[in-house]
Amino acid sequence: MTTITVDDVLDRAGAGAYQRRLLAIFGLVWTADAMQVLAVGFTAASIAATFDLTVPQALQTGTLFFLGMLLGAAGFGRLADRIGRRRVLIVTVACDALFGTLSVFAPDFTILLVLRFLTGVAVGGTLPVDYAMMAEFLPARNRGRWLVMLEGFWAVGTLIVALVAWAVSLAGMADGWRYIFAATAIPALMGIGLRFLVPESPLYLLRLGRMQEAKAVLDRILVANGKAPLAADAPLVSPPSVGQPGIFGADLRQRSLMILTIWFLVSVSYYGVFTWLPPKLAGEGFGFVRGYGFLVFLALAQIPGYALAAYGVETWGRRPTLTGFCLLSALGCLLFVVAGTGTLIGASLLIMSFALLGTWGALYAFTPELYPTASRATGMGTAGAVARLGGLLAPSLTGLVVEQSFGLAIGIFAGLLVAAAVAAFLIDAETRQASLA
Repeated sequence: MTTITVDDVLDRAGAGAYQRRLLAIFGLVWTADAMQVLAVGFTAASIAATFDLTVPQALQTGTLFFLGMLLGAAGFGRLADRIGRRRVLIVTVACDALFGTLSVFAPDFTILLVLRFLTGVAVGGTLPVDYAMMAEFLPARNRGRWLVMLEGFWAVGTLIVALVAWAVSLAGMADGWRYIFAATAIPALMGIGLRFLVPESPLYLLRLGRMQEAKAVLDRILVANGKAPLAADAPLVSPPSVGQPGIFGADLRQRSLMILTIWFLVSVSYYGVFTWLPPKLAGEGFGFVRGYGFLVFLALAQIPGYALAAYGVETWGRRPTLTGFCLLSALGCLLFVVAGTGTLIGASLLIMSFALLGTWGALYAFTPELYPTASRATGMGTAGAVARLGGLLAPSLTGLVVEQSFGLAIGIFAGLLVAAAVAAFLIDAETRQASLA
């Protein structure tokens, strides 16, 4: 009797109603997480006014938030490979909603710092496990495009938080940061119950020898997508195991070092730009390029970036698409440095927003495919931790450069993004339409 694998079943099921339901559930929380992360830049000025601080002091909320994300990504990623993806996601989303909501009512700056740290731990744990799990429900021929679509919800969150911040600014609300944090908590609160509807990953279940449970999940996918369920005696088998599943074992070391380097460099550049840009534009701006209205245009520019990344990862491949977007991001940064007019500055910022978010889309599609099931969540968690280290360092380190010249800081980011492109080119694998091991 011919044996079948999870990938065989997912290929037969295709990407249909079941995956759309998962995308909506994961995407809602992904939107919430984007809002929580980007709120760092949008709330800094208001927090400073409330507690009589400078903006750099207020940005300590971002420092503690990213520190929490670093710890959450590293810890919960490993935990998801040990106890399962589903349990970890339910806990992290619940904590995200709880501490995010409590942040709204923080009576002083110290308590706010503690709550933002705990929210960061939860968000950091949610992000990498989301992607590891979503990847394990998708057929190989559709996986890259759908993972970029999930990352596209980041643009939705960015747009919402920019609109909320703009509305709060126009209304002249005192303690405007409280309203922004309230808005960021709403989608997380909605996502708690929905996460109970997501079953455990069939690949993870099969790796533990829980064949009947894995078959039951696969049958639900098949039926939801209009296909016949598996036969009762269908010989479902685990994919072949790798020699050393650890992410720094001999088989995975080179790709791990390269992909983690990219996560760090892109993160420093992205958070360096988008932590300092909102207060910069809201204050002095650059000619006509100022205010929260332009930040909304920057958020809208991210959407076609994701669309091109979704097309590229399936048509050109993961590695070429990632390399190309890194170089385009660097080009946008260089254009900003040499721009002499408001029009060119505005164009460069739109290119940066378009390309950096396309870079994230390709990066999130590529990374989970580089690791086997036994270490996929660990790999994503480590990547998330490295990214949060970049996010943690970016506001403070770049702040020193920004004080001298904002253009110089953007120029440094251009160099980092070129280095990221080189690292992407050196990755020893191309995973387009590859089966998950």
